[in-house]
Amino acid sequence: MAAVIAIAAFVIAFIVVLGSSGTDNHSSTHAPPANTATRTTGASTTTGSKFAHRRTYTIKPGDTLGAIAIKTGVSVSTLEDLNPGLDPQGLVAGQKLKLRE
Repeated sequence: MAAVIAIAAFVIAFIVVLGSSGTDNHSSTHAPPANTATRTTGASTTTGSKFAHRRTYTIKPGDTLGAIAIKTGVSVSTLEDLNPGLDPQGLVAGQKLKLRE
């Protein structure tokens, strides 16, 4: 009986982890993307990604579309629009993604 409970707990935990892995566009807090520099000039603040000048991004092992969006400052939906036929679950290291037109 304990084995059945342990298996059920594992399956539930696995589903919760799978469901929460990805992007959360409904977060109530907003943090600037990783690898960015924030500059305050007068009354305005600008955030620039180190990828802002790049047209492509080369996928690295372990990258997810959400992580790439955060790194580059390009939204997941924009990445999908710029890269038709892209399978977010089938990203391959070395594959190049368009970041802008």
